[in-house]
Amino acid sequence: MDFDVSMVDVKTLSDYMEPKTLEEAEQIQKELAKRLALCPLDFSQISLIAGVDVSYIDDQALGIVVLINKELEIVEVVSERMKVTFPYIPGFLAFREAPVIIKCFEKLKNRPDVALFDGQGIAHPRKLGIASHVGILLDLPTIGIAKSVLYGKCQKPSTVGQATLLKGQDEEVLGYCYLSKKNTKPIIISPGYKTDLDSSLHIVKSLLNGFKLPEPVRLAHLYSQKFKGS
Repeated sequence: MDFDVSMVDVKTLSDYMEPKTLEEAEQIQKELAKRLALCPLDFSQISLIAGVDVSYIDDQALGIVVLINKELEIVEVVSERMKVTFPYIPGFLAFREAPVIIKCFEKLKNRPDVALFDGQGIAHPRKLGIASHVGILLDLPTIGIAKSVLYGKCQKPSTVGQATLLKGQDEEVLGYCYLSKKNTKPIIISPGYKTDLDSSLHIVKSLLNGFKLPEPVRLAHLYSQKFKGS
C-alpha cells in the first residue's frame, strides 16, 4: 500500500511547515502539540520501520528515508532534495527539515508502522520536536533519537544498556538518556507520536545492531553520506 500523504487529515501540510516569523512558528508548535497522542506501540505488531535523516549540500536539504523489516533487511530507500527556506534555530528544526522529509514519505511504496527520526520527540520545550511534528502531520507513530539533550536534564548512564530518565519542568519524564555502546555518548530517546516512553525505549533497543544508533537511523545516515557524494 502506497503511503498516500494526500489522505492526511490536516487543513494543508504547508500551513504547518511554512511560518513567516518565529512567533508564527512557535504558535504552530503549540497548536500541533494539542493534537499530540502518546500510547503504547507493541513491537510484536510492527513489520516495517522507517529511519529518517537529513543532511545539507550548500543551500539544499537532502532527505533520506530507509525502510527496513524486523530482520534489519532494507526494503526501500528514497531520497529528495529541496532548497532550505528556514534558518537553523534550536527548537524549530521541523520547519527546516519537515518539507523534504514529507516529500520522501510521498515516494514510499510501503507504509511504515513506525518511523525513527534523527532528532527529538517530546523532549522539546513545547513537546514538539521533529519526530512529533511530522508524526502528527502524517498520522504515523514516531520516535525521536537525538545525539544530545535539547530540553530537560538527565544523569549520564554509566554502563552499556542503562537508561536514565530525562526530566523536564516539574520532574515530568520526557524520555531517556540511553548508553547504547561502549565509549560513546548516550543517545536521547523520546516518544514522538502514537508511542509512549516504554515502547519507544523497547523499540529502539530492539533495533540496535552493535552500533550507537538504531539500525534504521544508522542506515539513513549512511545513505545520506553516500548520496551527498554522488
